Amino acid sequence: MAIEVRVPTILRSYTGGAKIVEGAGDTLTALIDDLDAKHGGLKGRLITPEGNLHRFVNIYVNDEDVRFLGALDAKLNDGDSITILPAVAGGALGFAAAAALLGV
Repeated sequence: MAIEVRVPTILRSYTGGAKIVEGAGDTLTALIDDLDAKHGGLKGRLITPEGNLHRFVNIYVNDEDVRFLGALDAKLNDGDSITILPAVAGGALGFAAAAALLGV
């Protein structure tokens, strides 16, 4: 079962720089295990020690968020396209906003 997985730049150090890799599995868990066997350390960046999808990682199966497809139990089929996207957060308060927030 060949499944195409698009890997974000931040995780490409685990795939030797490849932005697209192939894996196999009938569920997302099985696919991640297969990818981790080929690209050691990748699973730890996607799955928590408790066995859940990291809160700041979004995975899409054919453009559908896996959280609405059964999360790690989401069923996969040959030819599916998986996209891994890390959530982006950040920013900073300006000095005046931070001072106001702190009551300074």
